[in-house]
Amino acid sequence: MSRTARLWLFGAAAVVIAACFAAACSGLPSFGTTTHPYGERAVAAALRQRTANAVSSVNFDLRAFDTLGEESILFASVLGATMLLRLARDERKNVPGPERVLPSTRLFGALLLPVTLLVGVYIVAHGQLSPGGGFQGGVVLATGLHLAYVAADYLVLKRVRPLEVLDIADALAAGAFTALGVAGLIVSGAFLHNFLPLGTFNQLSSGGLVPVINAAVGIEVGSGVIVLLAGFLDQAVEISEAGRGPAAPDAKDA
Repeated sequence: MSRTARLWLFGAAAVVIAACFAAACSGLPSFGTTTHPYGERAVAAALRQRTANAVSSVNFDLRAFDTLGEESILFASVLGATMLLRLARDERKNVPGPERVLPSTRLFGALLLPVTLLVGVYIVAHGQLSPGGGFQGGVVLATGLHLAYVAADYLVLKRVRPLEVLDIADALAAGAFTALGVAGLIVSGAFLHNFLPLGTFNQLSSGGLVPVINAAVGIEVGSGVIVLLAGFLDQAVEISEAGRGPAAPDAKDA
């Protein structure tokens, strides 16, 4: 396809999308009004499904199919980055040496690491009750684990980061989301239908399928981000061209 044809195709598509967008916006409530149709429906549905956090109700119940797409994008990104960053034929791995860390940094990291991991678990586990959820808690867990790198060195991080287990957990959690959707299709005739008992409102076991999907997302996001960062850190710290020495003497500046 020539450049001119591509531009004409883009222009035609842009006109159609702009017209549809303008038509959709014309039906929105005015700014500052007391009428919020989508919000009112979302809150009513969250209460009906006994999910205290209306945002989690939207993400993991009302629009769970959208969330499945977002999780699949993350999973594909991690898989693609892992494939691209794998050891090439003209590369080799070096053994990183220990690094000097300020005592204050080591103490700060040692104290903050368990607290950060606990906060991450709390955010994932209480996603259906309070702000947060699987995406946010998963990122907190993944980044919190890397305090071991900041407070100690890369060798310590490698010891507390079981990549083989995390690879499997990432795949299983991503597959579990789809499996739960198929289970809803079998039980209730609708993909990702909330078919589990709804429980008691504002309790940890409330929300039916919401906390289960939320936990699967938390595991997938946390594992995926750790695996993704591991690929980049390996490139910066361990991998160099064949025949050359270590890529960087100071890994934390890489």
